[in-house]
Amino acid sequence: MTNTLTIGERVAWYRRRRGMSQEVLAGLVGRTVDWLSKVENNRIDLDRLSVIKSLADMLDVALADLVAEPSLMEWTSDSGMRTVPALRAALMDYRNVTPFGASISAVEPPTVPVLQHELSTLWDAYQSARFGYVTGRLPSLIAHAEAAVSTFTGDDLDAARRVLGLAYQLAAVQLTKIGEADLAWIAADRGLGAARAAGDIVLTGTLLRSVTHALQATGRYREAVQLTNDAANYLEPNLSDPSPEMLSVYGTLFLAGSIAAARANDAITTRTFLQAADEAATRLGKDANHLWTAFGPTNVAIHRVATAAELGDVQVAVDLGPQVDTSGMPMERRVRHALEVARAYSAWNRADEALDTLLEAERMAPEQVRYHVLSRQLVLTWVRQQRTKPSTALVELARRLDVMD
Repeated sequence: MTNTLTIGERVAWYRRRRGMSQEVLAGLVGRTVDWLSKVENNRIDLDRLSVIKSLADMLDVALADLVAEPSLMEWTSDSGMRTVPALRAALMDYRNVTPFGASISAVEPPTVPVLQHELSTLWDAYQSARFGYVTGRLPSLIAHAEAAVSTFTGDDLDAARRVLGLAYQLAAVQLTKIGEADLAWIAADRGLGAARAAGDIVLTGTLLRSVTHALQATGRYREAVQLTNDAANYLEPNLSDPSPEMLSVYGTLFLAGSIAAARANDAITTRTFLQAADEAATRLGKDANHLWTAFGPTNVAIHRVATAAELGDVQVAVDLGPQVDTSGMPMERRVRHALEVARAYSAWNRADEALDTLLEAERMAPEQVRYHVLSRQLVLTWVRQQRTKPSTALVELARRLDVMD
């Protein structure tokens, strides 16, 4: 199916393929036939992942099948003509998972400082929402880091393992962003292996957060909540006198878990995780970006808005969202928050403000808006719901996001 179908239209398509009536599917998800009819006819915004996941489960399809992920990554001057397939090839290179791989590797490893510079450059680009640039260059970084791990010894080996773990984490978060959930899982798993080999508990903690995101990308929200608890227990013995990096990793772990809990419709655990993150942010004392976590009080506030939206507390999201000052945050965080504010405005029938917010987000980070399922589905739903001819601004945005012919 193309990107020009709303989630509701996809539900209808799969329901018919399964030979199910609206009465049957509505009953299986505990809703009325009237509700399902409105969903399939775009009269109700279907933007809560917990609800979408329940429909996907009853239709026996993947969550990604309903939300139209992944989305094709366009060729740009940043990405070149090698995007996700090249990254897939790097992640699935048999030489990285076989005992004789190092002996046949054709890549000459650079020095540790060069590796660290490559890593920092790509993480900074990710936080600037340059997704094509990151995707196009990650295969080279992974190949260089793998070669270094196979070649170096002593302190250089430990440093190379750290670079490799963080390179795989970057691959996991980037792939999650563009809807490649299965590849994100592979990347997170590889990163954890590198972190464990390095004996680095902070690095292991940040990779566990990536596994949490990978679980969420496939709709496994309760497993992500359980992993958050398990990972927190693993890190807690190191919190009596933690480094800023440890506090940041610990806090962002709970932020990821709070989203998972909200998507699992578990409001109590959501509040518990947000409180734990808030306490870590208070101990840290200010917004920071240790290990590219962008962790601090502002990121906690961003997640309060996002979890409110996931739980259906639209008024909380509308009231709190516009008040959060994200100007000091990395661009990726700023735009992700803007998408949540646009979603809240849309659910509150403040369509003009929703569109203005999304257009401003696109101005700041066009790639992020283009590839995020929330922005694409918001725009497509707005187009479908128009009773008169859509505005020029909306039509042009829909075409830029490739959700309208």
